[in-house]
Amino acid sequence: MSGSKQGGGESTLTVVLALLVNLAIAIMKAIAGLITGSAAMLAEAAHSVADTFTEALLLTALRTSVRPADRRHPFGYGKERYFWSLLAAVSIFVSGAVFSFYEGFDAIFGEPVEQESPIVAYVVLALAFALEMVSWSQAVRQTRRAAKAENRTLVEYLRHSDDPTSKTVLFEDSAALIGLFIAFAGIGLHQITGSQLADGIASVLIGLLLAVVAYLLSRTNRGLLIGRQADPVLVFAAGKRLRETPEVDAVVDLLTMTTGTDSVLLCARLDFDDSLGAADLERACVRIEGELRAEFRELTEIFLEPVPRNDPGLRAKVLARYGRELHGGAGQ
Repeated sequence: MSGSKQGGGESTLTVVLALLVNLAIAIMKAIAGLITGSAAMLAEAAHSVADTFTEALLLTALRTSVRPADRRHPFGYGKERYFWSLLAAVSIFVSGAVFSFYEGFDAIFGEPVEQESPIVAYVVLALAFALEMVSWSQAVRQTRRAAKAENRTLVEYLRHSDDPTSKTVLFEDSAALIGLFIAFAGIGLHQITGSQLADGIASVLIGLLLAVVAYLLSRTNRGLLIGRQADPVLVFAAGKRLRETPEVDAVVDLLTMTTGTDSVLLCARLDFDDSLGAADLERACVRIEGELRAEFRELTEIFLEPVPRNDPGLRAKVLARYGRELHGGAGQ
């Protein structure tokens, strides 16, 4: 029960804004890193380059995932968003984390490098912080609005959301702000102590930060790509609605899969009233499908299958999947 359809344009705005901000910041950090020789500043430059690549991949995800269903992809292209978002997470690790580790270890174990013009680094970090706050504030506003639309806390929304774009921008912008503080501390300690050890450690910490963000985002998109169950709130509500249908004696099995942002496939195996004739059963299925679509707009594909609740093979499958039969619940 996501509000991202109504916020599709806002998702694009959030990503475009983040791309422009990160591109500008990457250029400033790279120049400052070359001038100062700071490993932490160069790591932050790699961080912003990775974020810029990430936004470009997210824009591709937004554009390709809205294509309509066709013969080759009868359930649509919604999972394209998860594929490109997974590549974005990989980009954060490869482009950002690996380079940060390299710069950090080189500063710690390599030849000492004299720190030059640290004031340049401080100015760039301050400007980067101001620009990152613009992008981060937009991502927070969008995420909070979406969470409010679903009557959820921000944490609950991030855990269950099927839209990885705003989540990715929010995570990477939050990591960027933390990374700026780490870089500032590393450069400051280098200036105070005259040792580049702190600078190298700061670079390694930035790499670890990026690796954690990449892992969290890749785990989310992996689950969605494999075929994650729909939002538990939706599953429970749909199951309750089916059990309340007069013609349905029991919900024997209820399968759902997220096929894209705000797009869910539902397959319900139902034990109908034995007194129904074939024509009555057909009309009931058509009516139930229409009622489900009207009540739950996320349900883009609905399959209703009449089955006997006491079929031993089907009961075994349900028990293996859920640990119990679903007559009194909807897979919760």
